[in-house]
Parts: sequence; C-alpha cells; structure tokens
Amino acid sequence: MSDDAISRNDNRSTTPLNSAFHGYISGDWAHVEQPVTAQRAQVPFCAGRRRALSSEFVGHTLVFPAGPMLVRSYDTHPPYRAHSAFTYYTGWGADTVPDSVLVLTPNGDHHDAILFYRFPAGRGTEEFYADADIGEFWVGPRPTPEDVAVELGITTKSLADLPNVLTQADSSWAMIREADSAVTEAIDSARGHSDTRDSDLAVFQSEQRLVKDEFEISEIRLAIAATASGFDDVLGTMSEVTAHTRGERLIEGTFNRRARAEGNYVGYETIAAAGAHACFLHWVRNDGPVRDGDLVLMDAGVEVESLYTADITRTFPVNGRFTETQRHVYEAVLEAADAAFAIVKPGIVFRDVHAAAMAVIARHVSDWGFLPVSLDESLSESGQHHRRYMVHGTSHHLGLDVHDCPQARKEFYRDGIVREGMVFTIEPGLYFQVDDLTVPEHFRGIGVRIEDNIVVTSTGAENLSIGIPRTANDVEAWVRRLA
Repeated sequence: MSDDAISRNDNRSTTPLNSAFHGYISGDWAHVEQPVTAQRAQVPFCAGRRRALSSEFVGHTLVFPAGPMLVRSYDTHPPYRAHSAFTYYTGWGADTVPDSVLVLTPNGDHHDAILFYRFPAGRGTEEFYADADIGEFWVGPRPTPEDVAVELGITTKSLADLPNVLTQADSSWAMIREADSAVTEAIDSARGHSDTRDSDLAVFQSEQRLVKDEFEISEIRLAIAATASGFDDVLGTMSEVTAHTRGERLIEGTFNRRARAEGNYVGYETIAAAGAHACFLHWVRNDGPVRDGDLVLMDAGVEVESLYTADITRTFPVNGRFTETQRHVYEAVLEAADAAFAIVKPGIVFRDVHAAAMAVIARHVSDWGFLPVSLDESLSESGQHHRRYMVHGTSHHLGLDVHDCPQARKEFYRDGIVREGMVFTIEPGLYFQVDDLTVPEHFRGIGVRIEDNIVVTSTGAENLSIGIPRTANDVEAWVRRLA
C-alpha cells in the first residue's frame, strides 16, 4: 500500500493496524467455491488480431496498458473503463482490473502475450482490509491468475513483476502512450530518446479496427438492442418528464438506468436536448424542462460488457404530433439519411456518404430560401453556405469507441475505401438556432438529427437500428403508444 493511500485512509478511517487486529482479521475465512471458468467467445478473434499485429511489428516489444482509475475529485472515481486498444487485443472488457498491462514480447516472427495484472491480495495482507482504493474488502475480489488465463487464453503474471520488465525497454519497444502515464514514463526513462514506433502502433491498431469481425458485429447488435429498450423506457416516462423542471435530466437518468441494467455503462454522455437545446450539437448539460410542443433530440448509446457501444439518435415530438414546420425539417433530414444509406456498398469512398446527405440538405434549405447563393454555388468547395445549418459530418466509425478508429490515417478513414464489415453511423441533421436571422421565425429553435448504425455487407449495407422507429408517422405512433 502506498504512503499516499495510508495517509488518506488514516484521515478518513479508524481501521486498526496493530498486530493483534491483523492476526485476527487474517484468519478464519471459509473457502468459497467459484463457478467453473470457461474461455470467452472473443478469445479466438483476439488471438487473430494479435497475429496480424505481430506480422507488422516483428522483433518489437509491444505494450498495451489498460490504464488506471481516473480521478473524479480527490479520492472518488468515475466508473472504470479500460483503454480500447487493450480491450481489442485481450478481450477483457467491463471486468478488467485497473492498471493491467498487456505485453507482447517477440519470439521469432510472432509474439508471446503476457498479461500483467494485480493478483488477489490474500486475507493475510494489509492491503486486503486497509487500502480503500484497491483492497478487496473494500472494492470486491479480483479474479485468480488461473481463471484469467483460461478466460482470455493469455499467460498471466503479477503486476508486481512489471517494473522490472519495463526497465528492459529499448528503442525496439512500442506502446500506446496515452493509456497510462506511469507506464509511459517508465518506458521512456529506460529507452531514453531513441526513435520509437509508438505512433506507428497507435495508427496500426486504429486502422486494424476499421473492419469489424463477427464477434464485434454481434456485440454491436446487442448494444443497439439495449439502446432501443432505453429509448422505449424514456418514452414511457414522458408524463413525469414534462412535469419536472429538469425533464432533460429525467430522460438522461431513465436511459442510463437501462444502460447499467443491460450493459456496462453508456457509451458516451447522453444528449437529452429539448426545444432549442436540440440546436446545440453536443448538449450534455441536460438541465432544461421538456414542454408540450417541443421536439426532443435524444442521442444515446448503451455500452455492453465487452465495451462495444451503440450510437443512436432519434428526434421525437413530446406530445406525439409534429407541427407542420417540425415535420418539414424532420422529413428533410430523413431523406438525407436515406440518400446516404442508399449509396453504401463496398468500393465507394467513405466521404461520399457525407456528400450524398449534404446534397439533400443543401437542396432543402435552398428550396426554403435560406441560402444567399444558388444551390450549385453552395455545393461548391468555395461555397458551403448550407453547412451553417449542419456543421458536423454525416458519418463516423463505431465500435469500442463511439468515434472509433480515431488515429487512422485520412487515406484510410475519410478518403478510404468502404469495405465489408465496416460499421459506421449515418446521422444528418438540421439545426436552426433561436437567434438565426437567416431563417424565418417559425423555423428558429428547431433541431433535428436522425442517426442509425449500419454495417457494410458484401453487396450493400444493413441498417442495424432499423427497428427503432424513424419515419415521421412511425415516430408519432411510437410516442403515443408508449406515453
């Protein structure tokens, strides 16, 4: 136990540290039978990912930290979440032990995988009962190394052995730098200022994740199904929501309840934006009222135990009826979404999905008379006036991160060729701020986004979230049925 942990525990605890107490609390514990451990379904996929990694980094030691617990304030923490690269190559998800590190050591043309993690402390250790941060009396038991080895198919070693390993680092080592600052500092100290392949490793793992395997797609389907239930939950509480001065918070809380019940957590901060708040693209304060006549833009996703997430947006009328203007805006956005989906198939360029949606958005705002230039001028690179009303992109990759594969190079992402197995969003929108003098007053304060998650198939694409109502008529019926 660290000196810092001792001082903090002394300040807020009366845990005895004398030898008599230590002897008494260390003994007379019964053996507890544990369930039989089995290998997880993702293990063969993770092994294949590591083999592909080995072929690119022959002779290099590769380090993937899960990362430490983050600090919310002083000694409180938000829910723990391992770094996505660590999860991708180990298959350890929501139950990852904080501070774990995957080390891949070269062995000829392949690598041996070793998972360093904090082993169970044992009843005879002071850590067990006196350390509020990691003591198992405080935070629960850690799995045995034998069980972890079986579940993940990886050799396990104690985290206490890791520092000696890190001192051997040299210029052939590469790591995910941002995952754990302590690990990064230890490796940097050992290898000095030698050239490294850290950035190459970050880019490679990000680009490797662009195409999802069978396991990943099945987990995203689970995340979407749980998310659909969360949306239903919200619509079933609208009478409570509208009665509360902070109805947006109730929407957030209701959805998050489903996320914790069926998954690990939310995949990102839930956006519950009512009325004019829907015009703010990432409105996560969620502190406003929800009124009759409002639209609610709800952007939310459940992250399942494997840490894969959904990312769905639906915009719905609180009272179950779109006004004429709300419906005009909604149907324009839906048309843009459908146009983007229609072109998706292997072989197209990813940025063309955005272009297809933007052509529809531009045409509508031009037809409504909002643009100071012609439609063709606005669509030109030197124009783009229509982007005032939709400044964000139409699509991003989705998987372990809600904005997945963030370090992939532009030529593989935005300018990349779409391939079978890619999973990404299609999410056009229109947002007319309350003070926007370029639009008629009856449009101001309306924000609409429709977001679906799709997977590219051999001949086209499948909308994985098609079961969540999305046409204007279906959305109205959905709201009225659940309310």
